[in-house]
Amino acid sequence: MTDTKIESLSAQFEALNAERVRSWEPEKLAKNIAQRQALVDAFDPAKVVQVGDVVAPFELLNSNGGVLTLESLTAKGPTVLIFFRYAQCPACNLALPYYNRELLPQLTAAGVTLVAISPHLPEKGLDDIRERHALGYPVAADRDNELGRRFGITFSRDEVPAGQPTPGWIGELTGTGTSEFPQPAVIIIDADRIVRFVNVSPDWLARTEAPEILAAVRDLELQAA
Repeated sequence: MTDTKIESLSAQFEALNAERVRSWEPEKLAKNIAQRQALVDAFDPAKVVQVGDVVAPFELLNSNGGVLTLESLTAKGPTVLIFFRYAQCPACNLALPYYNRELLPQLTAAGVTLVAISPHLPEKGLDDIRERHALGYPVAADRDNELGRRFGITFSRDEVPAGQPTPGWIGELTGTGTSEFPQPAVIIIDADRIVRFVNVSPDWLARTEAPEILAAVRDLELQAA
């Protein structure tokens, strides 16, 4: 793998936040900031999936049909799992095309599979985000947040305990009837189904940059050499 100049994802999020500061009502902006800070304060890295963990089999629903399994994702080498919230999420609509542009070509050249994962169901329009940005990697649904919960990365957006019923649009998109989403996360699993990299972003306006992911994949290449 060769180094390339990478456009900063954090710079895009800074611009998004600056626009919100400029245009949002103060009350709405304050609520958003408070929600994100509460998640940062509550985050315990010891409670999420750890490097060295062996991942049990799982199935995901491909947004445009079919099923993706852990076996299929790791059949030719490591896989990079990108957890995101839902197809209309503004930050996700910056992150996923960024990974497509700055990450996918090098991962493909290295024989590494990339997949984006959300609890947003295919029948509720999950594939919109793949089509909107012409993503070259699959987008998959984690029904009932099963894998996100297993990895310990889910949270409740509306201050309702994760997994508990609550009315609203989130539960309709995911089919869970709850406000539960995964925290943005990048998890790399090798061909032996062992977790080799974990980066969870409790603040949804902070996400893993491509160079950090590429460095982790490069480390795997060196270990396998």
